[in-house]
Amino acid sequence: MIIVIDYGMGNIRSVVKAFEKYTAHVRVSSDASSIRDATALVLPGDGAFGMAKAHLDEMGWTEPLKGYIANDGYFMGICLGFQLLFESSDEFGSHSGLGIIPGHVRRFSLPNLKVPHMGWNHVRWERASKFFERIPSESYFYFIHSYYPESADSEWVAGTVEYGTRFPCVVARGNLIATQFHPEKSHKAGLRIVENFVRHACS
Repeated sequence: MIIVIDYGMGNIRSVVKAFEKYTAHVRVSSDASSIRDATALVLPGDGAFGMAKAHLDEMGWTEPLKGYIANDGYFMGICLGFQLLFESSDEFGSHSGLGIIPGHVRRFSLPNLKVPHMGWNHVRWERASKFFERIPSESYFYFIHSYYPESADSEWVAGTVEYGTRFPCVVARGNLIATQFHPEKSHKAGLRIVENFVRHACS
């Protein structure tokens, strides 16, 4: 069963619909104990980093999530669910993340750069991943965000994008993949990431 985590941050319906294209075994859950039934976890999200982490803490997801990832469970993070994997963020103050990946999430601050970063950008694969199968490097994906990770561990970085500066927008290791862009809104290339994830997680 693929569990899409509902922790009160953003509309998750479009994420669920994307996964339902490739499997009937998708369930939304706000109950952290459902992790025991999961063959894969999906952490979507839109909104503020600090509030999102507080919700995960209050709902009892934080430690089970960290343990699940440490045990190489299949995991996909999307947008805010990508950023939360890092150590910290300065969005509306200083906040700790899940601390899975070294790095800090900061706001775009270059002069004349439109914020949020919104629209289509091509993503360069920095190394191979099973989740990139049949997706060429430099494919276009849809972004909407005002913060980005800096100083990420290069061993985690699987894809980068240029917007004012080049920064990690995909991290992947083992059975984990997380993206700053929205695969569920990225048409053919994005849906192929979802398809690849489902195929490997449910095989």
